[in-house]
Amino acid sequence: MMKKENTKIIKIQENQPDLKVVKPIKTKSYNDIDLNNWKEYSHIKTDTWWEFSSRDNTNGHSNEYHGNYIPQIARQLYERFTKKGDVVLDLFLGSGTSAIEALNMGRRCIGVELKPEQTEFVAQKFTPRELVTEARIICADSASEVVQEKIQASLDIMMEKKAQFLMLHPPYDNIIQFSDKKEDLSNCENTEKFYNLFEKVAKNGYKMLEKGRFAALIIGDKYSNSELVPLGAECAAIMRKLGFKMKAMIVKNVEGNERAKGKNANLWRYRALNGGFYIFKHEYIYVFQKLK
Repeated sequence: MMKKENTKIIKIQENQPDLKVVKPIKTKSYNDIDLNNWKEYSHIKTDTWWEFSSRDNTNGHSNEYHGNYIPQIARQLYERFTKKGDVVLDLFLGSGTSAIEALNMGRRCIGVELKPEQTEFVAQKFTPRELVTEARIICADSASEVVQEKIQASLDIMMEKKAQFLMLHPPYDNIIQFSDKKEDLSNCENTEKFYNLFEKVAKNGYKMLEKGRFAALIIGDKYSNSELVPLGAECAAIMRKLGFKMKAMIVKNVEGNERAKGKNANLWRYRALNGGFYIFKHEYIYVFQKLK
């Protein structure tokens, strides 16, 4: 597969010998990282263990919503896999983390959220102009077929054919109930139905993503009936079945990043010792690419 590289050469005049030679700017087709100055990007993580001591609650972010992922994840992924002006598609918008950070970084976002009241709440975080051109918020079922038409309508307004990055942060099955709607993945009768609904959402995301571009799945596992349920591995397998190529499996700590869930450390340690299981202190960030 041919990789497109953008190169800008700065010409040095012959009659100015004292000027230092400036290296050309070399970037990939999917980001703005200058590979000729790669040492300047030490803040970008390239390993598979991500540790953050706390959630970033600045620049429009907050922690008022159960289950929202931390903004630092979006920041890392956007800089690595998007360019300024690109459109991020988030099919589980939640509290709007993806959209807020997209605008903070000069990107744009289309976010789909199932609950009307949550859609209205997130919309208040943006100006009327931003809601037209930069942060399109759609109230719809991300697993439905009609959502594709609504996403395409927003892409048309943004003068794009497809999105350039796909973000998926689904409920971790029924660990946290987000609504009483039957379409909500957190309300599935069983885990098998959760996987079926997730596949429909991921399939919609695949169709709306530009070829050659990247997607991220943020998810954790769960315990049920004294058994570990590997939600992450199963959902990653679904993504691969749809045609995505897996590029990475990143493990991220959750300590210090959780909203209060009533977990008492000593109580859970006793339960772990008594039940023969281990306490989750991590979640996964899977990175995929839609092949050309």
